[in-house]
Amino acid sequence: MEKLEKIGAQVFTVRDFMNTEDDIKRTFERLKKLGYDEIQTAGHPTDGDISYEAYGKLARDAGLDIIGTHDIYEKYRDEFPRALEEHKALGLADNIMGIGGWWADTVEEYEQLVVDLNKMAADAEKAGYRFSYHQHNHEFIRLPDGRIPYDMIIDNTSPNLVFTLDTYWAHHGGCDVRHLIEDRLGSRLAIVHLKDMAIKRVNDMPTPYYTEVGQGNMWWEGLIESCQKVGCKHYIVELDNCPGDPFESLRISSEFLHSRFF
Repeated sequence: MEKLEKIGAQVFTVRDFMNTEDDIKRTFERLKKLGYDEIQTAGHPTDGDISYEAYGKLARDAGLDIIGTHDIYEKYRDEFPRALEEHKALGLADNIMGIGGWWADTVEEYEQLVVDLNKMAADAEKAGYRFSYHQHNHEFIRLPDGRIPYDMIIDNTSPNLVFTLDTYWAHHGGCDVRHLIEDRLGSRLAIVHLKDMAIKRVNDMPTPYYTEVGQGNMWWEGLIESCQKVGCKHYIVELDNCPGDPFESLRISSEFLHSRFF
């Protein structure tokens, strides 16, 4: 297995420390000191407090590359030109723009999602970007006609749509994640979100929860080997919620990854 060249952080993990320009500057500097070289944004990266240009400069000044963005489905569907201008203003190091998992209940809704994703990916490609879809666990619910939504998305979208795979949510959805990476996504896997899963007792039931990379039950050597096999370039640590201080969770994750894969 090859060594990783760099790892990144999804800034959603530290969203509570991104409220002002000074907050953002300090947060970026802390991420760099913790061993991160890349970031991916989540939603509107500044909540309107500073410009997209200024946000991008703060990241670059801290030594961080913004490799991609992450926003809601409706924004790209309804306001694609505006979203595109925002992405250009950030000065992305890798031109990946994308959406998070979208909850639906019917075959017809997912069929429409496929149509919309194909259009978004085509529009992004015309502008020199790649468009990515990030799954959660609900894309693995079996629909009334027996189909799995994630299979519908993979099988019915153009190859120019790429994917951000969330390891935690794929496991939570009941997947063989290495099979998903190697045999289903293949070269369309652009970003992997590294998020570990542990089990704790809640109301006398074993319950999965987010934890730092290396502190849960996932086999990271196998997962990263599969990602490398298909040519995935971006390894982004993300915790939707942290057991304690988010920066401590990012430190633990970074130290584990650097000790095993660098």
